Amino acid sequence: MSAVAIDEAKVREIVADCLDLEVEELTLTDHFIDHYGADSLNAIEVLARLEKEFHVTIPQEELANMVNLSAVLEVLSRANAR
Repeated sequence: MSAVAIDEAKVREIVADCLDLEVEELTLTDHFIDHYGADSLNAIEVLARLEKEFHVTIPQEELANMVNLSAVLEVLSRANAR
């Protein structure tokens, strides 16, 4: 199976939707929990939607690493490379 290109704009859109934010409100570095009030259910929703959109499997252990948009892009990139 070949890797799917990661579209940062699409990732931003998915994460913003899961966190009930406008896309423009989401920065690369703001912490999802501290800055946006996200919880574990939001994290699971982000993970599931990214897996579906990009046809990858992200190990649940990666949830702890997905603290901001930049980290989500890194996790997704690693999953995409598998």
